[in-house]
Amino acid sequence: MDQLALQEVADLYEAVGWSVYSAEPQLLFEAVQRSTFWVSARDDGALVGLARCLSDDFSIFYLQDVLVLPANQRNGIGSGLLHRCLSRFDHVRQRVLLTDDEEHQHRLYRSAGYQDVATLRNTGLHAFVNIKGVDLT
Repeated sequence: MDQLALQEVADLYEAVGWSVYSAEPQLLFEAVQRSTFWVSARDDGALVGLARCLSDDFSIFYLQDVLVLPANQRNGIGSGLLHRCLSRFDHVRQRVLLTDDEEHQHRLYRSAGYQDVATLRNTGLHAFVNIKGVDLT
């Protein structure tokens, strides 16, 4: 893993519209640094992509973020970051993520074997979420 700078991380999150995270750059930077695993993509030294994961490294792996600068999207960077994360946690049984309701993101995750829990049959799985400060009703 290369070294990251606080401002470049905040700028990346801001560029993809994740201003809830970039509004507190120090906390965001610490969250990335404390992740179990993170990978980045650079173009001429500039940060253009980042993925980060949380895991107990045995039973569950949570893919927290996959971000690519808008100008660099749809060039395989996100897929490469995703597959580096999947490879790192290949031995882990459960692989979980939450994502926005955008079809291009869904295609990326489906191509990596993820399925929307709402479409699953015969699994008995349900997904629940509680987001601080957001009315989910």
